[in-house]
Parts: sequence; structure tokens; C-alpha cells
Amino acid sequence: MSQLSHTFLSSPEAGRFPAGLSKMKVTLSALDTHESSFTPLVVIELAQDVKEETKEWLKNRIIAKKKDGGAQLLFRPLLNKYEKETLENQNLYLVGASKIRLLLGAEAVGLVKECSDNTMRAFTYGTRHSFKDFDDDNDDFLGMAERQFIIKHELENLRARDEKMIPGYPQAKLYPGKSLLRRLLTSGIVVQVFPLHDNEALKKLEDTWYTRFTLKFQPIDRIRGYFGETIALYFGFLEYFTFALIPMAIIGLPYYLFAWEDYDKYVIFASFNLIWSTVILEVWKRGCASMTYRWGTLVMKRKFEEPRPGYHGVLGINPVTGREEPLYPSYKRQLRIYLVSLPFVCLCLYFSLFVMMIYFDMEAWALGLHEDSGSEWTSILLYVPSIIYAIVIEIMNRLYRYAAEFLTSWENHRLESAYQNHLILKVLVFNFLNCFASLFYIAFVLRDMKLLRQSLATLLITSQILNQIVESLLPYWLQKKHHVRVKKKVEALKADIDATLYEQVVLEKEMGTYLGTFDDYLELFLQFGYVSLFSCVYPLAAAFAVLNNLTEVNSDALKMCRVLKRPFSQPSASIGVWQLAFETMSVISVVTNCALIGMSPQVNALFSESKTDLILIVVAVEHMLLALKFILAFAIPDKPRHIQMKLARLEFESLEALKQQRCSTDGGVFQWASTRREASRLFAAQAYTVHCSGHPDDGITQERVRTNRSLVETPTACSGHFLFSRTMMRSVSPGSPLTLGEGVTCPLPGPCLPLSSRSSSRSVATAALPDS
Repeated sequence: MSQLSHTFLSSPEAGRFPAGLSKMKVTLSALDTHESSFTPLVVIELAQDVKEETKEWLKNRIIAKKKDGGAQLLFRPLLNKYEKETLENQNLYLVGASKIRLLLGAEAVGLVKECSDNTMRAFTYGTRHSFKDFDDDNDDFLGMAERQFIIKHELENLRARDEKMIPGYPQAKLYPGKSLLRRLLTSGIVVQVFPLHDNEALKKLEDTWYTRFTLKFQPIDRIRGYFGETIALYFGFLEYFTFALIPMAIIGLPYYLFAWEDYDKYVIFASFNLIWSTVILEVWKRGCASMTYRWGTLVMKRKFEEPRPGYHGVLGINPVTGREEPLYPSYKRQLRIYLVSLPFVCLCLYFSLFVMMIYFDMEAWALGLHEDSGSEWTSILLYVPSIIYAIVIEIMNRLYRYAAEFLTSWENHRLESAYQNHLILKVLVFNFLNCFASLFYIAFVLRDMKLLRQSLATLLITSQILNQIVESLLPYWLQKKHHVRVKKKVEALKADIDATLYEQVVLEKEMGTYLGTFDDYLELFLQFGYVSLFSCVYPLAAAFAVLNNLTEVNSDALKMCRVLKRPFSQPSASIGVWQLAFETMSVISVVTNCALIGMSPQVNALFSESKTDLILIVVAVEHMLLALKFILAFAIPDKPRHIQMKLARLEFESLEALKQQRCSTDGGVFQWASTRREASRLFAAQAYTVHCSGHPDDGITQERVRTNRSLVETPTACSGHFLFSRTMMRSVSPGSPLTLGEGVTCPLPGPCLPLSSRSSSRSVATAALPDS
């Protein structure tokens, strides 16, 4: 257990189940939310001028029971009253949860864990003992990343009830169902919410990841356990892509030694490149499916997506959920996209092309200067325009990224997925044109293959060096300076202050925030373009990409562990829209490489009399290669056979379970018995499992909790039909429909009798059944 856990675990009994609760259904109302010491998982930082009534209200909502609209978590300030007088007043608060609360939360978010029979199933508290490695005394069943994800989920699902505004802030309006945390963040009352690092686990991860510079596989499963699936998938893809580049690099090295005029030698290399780009992407999908099935995210149920934090509009009723939320007309969003965003993107593309033409003027000036003098200095000067242009490209990409984020936010997309898709589309279009337009111009307008090779090499190498400096080395240097300042400040504290925790929280709150894998995938996407689009011109590109990625793994690992705040875990089943982006780039590479080969002197010499025949043959070859590419993509299954079988088995079991639920209420399900023998067997096997979707007195809402028979309060037998329901039966009379809670009725044939004990249930239930 980490140093933090040793500090805050209050007693040997902390995190254990209350007596008598381990074998029965535990409601959230039974949990103690007033523990004074606990393992801190998440930090909430409030603004310095937040009013006391707001702090008290927020605290009460976080620790309140679920049935009262709270999150039922554990909460305390980082500094006690004496420490606040000793130190500067930091509005920092620690959030945690008891073990039972985390297990029930794991069920609420739909975490999938491995069962004892090696299958992957959604975790439920009632069947917890059927899951692998679960033990009531084992605190490691849920990883720290999973626990922090649960805390984040519970905080984000704190919703306004009767409040019309945030106490102390009349301008911060609320409405029923509004996420309190999102409102607090947009109002500036909450500065940030971030998960704490586990120093002991982090040190173990670093030792096996990047501290020793050796060629080895990354500990992907450990990365997933510490940072979550989304980041683990990025590092898994980075490693896979690097190894996939090695064959291209090895084959490309001897080709680089040949003269450019030997064009026929590059036909084989370009053809190999086209097949390679298809195969590696299809094989990655198979490996990704295997990993995500092992992690449980491949079979994880999708949750209904809530409105994103920045979404605004006129308050109304969502026709799907029936909940009150902001509504914004779709036509207004479309007007903003087509009348503002699209023209702005086109203007930026035009500006990018204008800068590109300035670059070619600089190239012409440098070339003319070299031809006039012919000195060694002017030969070096030939590379200067490309270097300057590469730096300008990086600056323009970053400036445009800010503008694209602002525009996409201004478009007011309701869902986070829609926001991300529009942002990625804007950024990819601009980055593609900004990075590759000059290369296309050189290749197909100037037709200067020597300049193309020089520009490609300069752009690739310069962009890689700049990314390493800006993304990792510079932030690491700044973070080390800040760490030294915090260290001096902590050493000046009195001995009775918990300096270890204070130092960690203050240090981490000043770290940069990890903004997601967008920039990391974008860098790999552009690198893939440099390697695949003009492979027959510069085969050495793959070798430089391999060298860059070997250092990229370590620099990105350093960035995640020591430079940036720990991000919240985010379940993912794939790399998402980036898979499509890479596949699109591979299709474009087929066209460019076929065109480049068709322009070669050797190929042109074969068709000196008719250029039309040359064009037709190049187009035919390009279509054949595209057909081969799509055939390969179709022939290689996205998921391995054993994964397909396991997923099919899970689907079959789900359908069988649905068939057994002839009639379902919010309290239970019917179980059918056609003979007395079967009825006796059901009672002997205690086969009456109840699927509960929530009850007002246990605080669980929108959850499916699988429980044992301790949940049964009002068993009812009805002509051989077993119903076990938590809801009070309303009027019940022989031959009439049985009316259950919430006005749900279930018409049953024969007499319906209310029963109050197991013994009477056995006698009456079997009375109306045949013997066999």
C-alpha cells in the first residue's frame, strides 16, 4: 500500500464490511460517511474567495446519503484549523470512499471484471464472490485508477434537486437534474478536480517502464492499471506502430543508397508500403480487441451520454430522458458551422498556402545565392528555408488548434463525442494541408524530386525535435524548478504538520493538466503521413520515425509520470476515430505513390508516344491496389476467433436471461415452475435471484443490483408463478391482475395469493401444480 494509504488508513477495520453485511444486500444508506480518516483519492480545489456557506453546502451534498441526493463519499479539508493558521489558507479538500461504497459504485459505472470461470462480466455487488481475486479482506480488487474513476463518476452525477442557485452565488443558476460539479467549474467556484498520484505504485511503474533505457516491451497492463484504458491504448499503439515501422526501415536503408534515377527499384518498395500500411492497421484492430477484452472495456455497456459541460441553451424537457436540461435548436448550430466555422477554416487554409508560397520564394533565393557563390556556407544555407518553414508550421498548427477549440465550443454541441468529432475534423484538415501541401506542390507541380526529398527530410526531423522539446523537456525543466520551490517551503514548516501529504498535493495542483491523447495521436498521424505518402521518394523516413518513437516512448512516459497531473481513468474499447484517420491516410498514400511512380523517367520512356495510355495504366494500377487493400481489410477479421466466440457466448447468455424474464417490475422478476418437483428444486436451490433497478429507501438509482434471497420481503405465489418483489402489493383478489408498485400490472391466470413466509410459500405455490 502506498505512503498515502499508510498515512490515512484510520484502523485495521477501515474499509472492511460491517458485521453481518457481507452475506446480504448492503444499501448505501447503511454506509458510514463520517469517517475522519480515509485513503485520499481525489482533490478538489476551490477558489480562494469562496463563501463559507457554499463550502458547507458542497460538503453536505458530497457526504449526504444517496437517497437524499448526495454522493455518499468521504470528504475532509487538506489542512485542519491549526494548519491553516500556520500555512497560507489553501482551499484544498480530499475525497475518498469506503470499500463497500466503491464496490457499489463499480456496479453503477458498469465495470467489467474477470470471473472465476475466466469469463468477463459486469461486476455486481451481489455476485462479488464469483469474481476472480475478490475477497472481503482484499483491498486491491479495484485498482486505484478504477477507484478514482468511480469517485469522478459520483461527483459528476451530483445533481441539483430543489436548489434554484448555488448558495452564496445568486448568479449561478441551477435547475433540477443539472450537474453540480460542472456548474461549479463553469462558475469558477471549483478551480479543478484531479486524482492523486500513488507514489509507491508510480515508482514501481517507472522502474519497469522508462527509467532504464533498454529495448523492451512496455508494461501495458501496468500502465492500464495506473492510468486507465485510454492512455494504455495510446502507449500500446505507439509501441505497436514503432515495431511495425522496423521492416520498412530495414528495407528502406539499402534503397536510400540507390540513385533517384533508378525509379524501377522503388516500384517494389512502394508496393510493399501499400500492403504494409493496410496489414498493420488491420492487425492492430485484432490486438486492440484482445487487450480491451482482457481489460473488460470491449464488453462494457455504453452509458447514455449526458450533455457536455459547456453546452447551453433555453431550459426545457429532453424528449428522450424526460429530464429538464438546456435545449439548443439544431438549425442555429448548423448556421454557426456553415456561416462562421467553415469560412474561417477555409481562410486559415488559404493563409497556410500563402505561407507556403513565401517558403518557395525563400528556397529560390537560397538556391540562387548558392549557384552564384558555390561555397560550403551557401550549401548549408539551402536547408535554412526548410527549417524555418518547419518551425512556422508547428507554430501555425498550435495557434490554429486554439482557434479550432474556441470555434467548436462556440458551435455549442450537446454531446462530448460530437464536440470531439468536429474538433478532430477541423484540426486534421488544417494539419494535413499545412504539413503536406508543400510536398504535394513540389512533387506534382515543380516535379523536383531532389527538393522533395530534402524538404521531406527537413520537415520530418525538425518537427520531431520540436515536439520532443516542447512536449516533454521544457515542461520537465519547469516542473523541476517548481518542485525545488515547494521543497524549500515544506522544509520551513513546523514538525507537527503532515508535510508529506501537503507537499504532494501542492506540487501536483500546480502541474500542467493532461488534455488527452489528441495531440499524441495527431503526432503519430502526421508521422504516418510522412512515411507512407512519399515512401518511394524518401525510404529513410521510416528509419527516422523508429528512432524518434524509441525516444518518444520514454519522453511521453516521463511526461505522464512526472510533468503532468495524473489524469482520470477513462474506459475505452479502441483508439476511436483515429483508426479511421489512419486508414484514410493509407488510401491517400496509394494514390500519391502510384502518381509518383507514373511520373518517373523510366515509366515515361515506355509510353513516350501516348501519355493518355500512361495515365490510364497508372489509374488502373491504382484501382487494383485499392481493391487489394480493401480485400485485405475484409479478409482479416477485426477480432480474433476466440474473442468472437466469447462475445457470442455472452450475447447468448444475455438473450437466455431475457427469455426467463417473462415479466419484470422495478422490484423483481417472475420465475416459472410447471411441476411440483421443479418448484421444490427452485426452493431447495434458492434459485430466486432478483434483479433490482432501485428502490427509494436504498439510495440506488438507475442501477441493476443482483442480490440473494435476503432481498425478498414479500414473496408471492400465483398459480405456479413465483414472484419475489420488494414492492408492496396493492389490491390482490383471486382471478384479478396482480398490481405492483409504480402502477405496473401483470395479468396472471388463476388465483393470486399474498404470502408472508417461506413455509406458506412452499405449500401454496405447489398446490396448483401437477406432480411431474
